[in-house]
Amino acid sequence: MEYKVSKDLVLHRLEQAKEDIRATEVLYKERLYKSANNRAYYAIFHSIRSVLALEPIDFRRHKDVIAHFNQYYVNTGIFSKTMGRRIARASQVREDSDYDDEFIVDPSNTLIQIETAKELVKLVEEYVNKKILEL
Repeated sequence: MEYKVSKDLVLHRLEQAKEDIRATEVLYKERLYKSANNRAYYAIFHSIRSVLALEPIDFRRHKDVIAHFNQYYVNTGIFSKTMGRRIARASQVREDSDYDDEFIVDPSNTLIQIETAKELVKLVEEYVNKKILEL
């Protein structure tokens, strides 16, 4: 079965990421740092899935989505290795925030996660817009 790239799906996932960014800013202002970490991660996750929709490919597990992105987009230089490390860190912070009852939330660390999400969403938006024009 052959899949076709859906510009609508690519853009929908990117919009999800942008919505997550807006949510994370509200949560941070309300000092809901664990929830802000969660939404920052999901902004990252949805933006990565936006890129993957260009192939088109998707995975059930988050770690598979990130692994594929790292292999084909970070390791090849499309996105920086620094960003790849920041994504891995955001994933770990989200897991700790969501599942570790003893995790101590640091507001400054939450800001780092938010900045990572914002930067990646911007980079992904530039990348997918360029790729959509090539379709």
